[in-house]
Amino acid sequence: MGFWLILLVVFAVVIGNIMLLKHTAHMKMPSRKQRHSEDDKANDSWDDEDDAT
Repeated sequence: MGFWLILLVVFAVVIGNIMLLKHTAHMKMPSRKQRHSEDDKANDSWDDEDDAT
C-alpha cells in the first residue's frame, strides 16, 4: 500500500510540473535592465517609509 501511495505522489508531482511548464512557456520575462530599475524603485519607496517614522 505504501509503495502505491509514494508512486501516486511522485506521479502527481511530475504531472504538476509538466502542467506548470506548459502554462508558463509563453509568458514574457522582463529584461534585466527593467528588473533592476523596478527593484531600485521598490527599494527607494521602502527606504522612504522607514525614514518617515
